[in-house]
Order: sequence, then C-alpha cells, then structure tokens
Amino acid sequence: MDINGRGALVTGGASGLGNATARRLIAAGAMVVLVDVAEDALKEQRDDLGGDVVAIHAADVRDPAAVAAAVATVVERFGGLHIAVNCAGIAPPQRVLSRSGPHGLDLFSRVVEINLIGTFNVIRLAAEAMAANDPDDGGERGVIVNTASIAAFDGQVGQAAYAASKGGVVGMTLPIARDLARHGIRNVTIAPGVFGSPMVKALPQESIDGLESGIPFPHRLGDPDEFGLFVTQIVTNPYLNGETIRFDAGLRMG
Repeated sequence: MDINGRGALVTGGASGLGNATARRLIAAGAMVVLVDVAEDALKEQRDDLGGDVVAIHAADVRDPAAVAAAVATVVERFGGLHIAVNCAGIAPPQRVLSRSGPHGLDLFSRVVEINLIGTFNVIRLAAEAMAANDPDDGGERGVIVNTASIAAFDGQVGQAAYAASKGGVVGMTLPIARDLARHGIRNVTIAPGVFGSPMVKALPQESIDGLESGIPFPHRLGDPDEFGLFVTQIVTNPYLNGETIRFDAGLRMG
C-alpha cells in the first residue's frame, strides 16, 4: 500500500513505539490520528508534529465508543482509514506467588483487557472502516499492524500476565488475517524485543546494561524509530499477511 495520502490511526501514539511509528508514517506522507490515554502528551505531540497532518483523540483502547469515535475522526478528517497500528499496552510485573501473596487477579485482568482485548477492539472497528474503502490496484483496502512481544514466546519471571496478553495477540493474528482477507485487509503482528522506550529508559543504567548484554547484534537496545520503519515496510509490502514477526536482533530471553 502506498502510504502517501493515506489516513492512519496509531494507538499509544503519545510516546514510545507508537509515537515513533506515527512520525515514520507522517514522513512517508500519511495523515495520522494519535490515540492515547495521556491527553496532555497528545496535545504536545500534535503541536510538535503539526495540525495539518495530525489529529489527536484521548481514548482508552478498551472503550468501544471512544475507539469508534477515534476511527470516525480519521475518516472524517482525512478521508478514510487505511492504516491502523496497535501500540497501546502496559507491562506491570508481578510474580504468581510472592511474599505478599498470590498474583492480583484484578491486575492480571487489566493487563489482558488493555493489551489483548483493547487490541482486538481497535482491529474490529478499524476493519469496519477499512472495508468501506475503494480497493487499490492490488485489491487492498487496509493494513493493520499489531504489537505483541518476544515475551509471548520467552516470558520471564513476573511476566505471566504480560506474556499471556501478548500470546493472545499472536494467537489471533492468523485467524483475523483469514477473516479479513475477503475484504482486502491485511493483518500482521510485530513481536519486538527490548527497545529504548520511555519505560525501559527509566530503568537504572545497570538494568539497561543487563538487558543489552543478551542482545546478539546489534549489541544495543532497539531504537523506536527502527520499529516505526518496520511498520512502514510491512504496510508497503503487499505479500506480508497473517504473520507474527520477531523483531529482536536475535535475542532469546533466558
């Protein structure tokens, strides 16, 4: 799909991987609606990126009405939704059993609701809008890119909730691609390794050094801009569909 002139929706767009993705899409000519719960940060990004190509919508991805309104904003403001990127997510660690007792069930539910159910909520509503697009020369009407994690495969101690939620994103990637094929909509998932997001950069330097020590090559954290670049490559490659792609510099978590 040609990105230039297309309307896009990016969740988690106020910072991190989502913001880097939005910037790459804008550089390629897209017009983007940023969705996030952090309204003040959204306003800062809109002012920074420019109101002509960016709109913002404060929304929780779990909220059907709020996400539907964000999708409508893309359609009304930019003429149609062709690209949707799911980057919203949380990763609070907690052991199944610790000195303070068993894993909080409310916390487990919240992680799954945001990371998995929230992703599906965006997918289903974005797909509805994309199905109304005129197909391009290849029959394509839209592209959806989701964010899982290598924790879906190599989850570590304290990541039961996070790994379960991201494993769910991986598990629904192919069936959704099959469901949406007749509408000319592709669905692809990225499973990133350890990237230099604000959440990771807030860690002590010795923790960051420990994370980097296991990355084969390049021997460093991933740059969020590289994630954004990968999203644009998926969007523009028409034969990528129904796949979860590890994006981790060869890292396998111990």
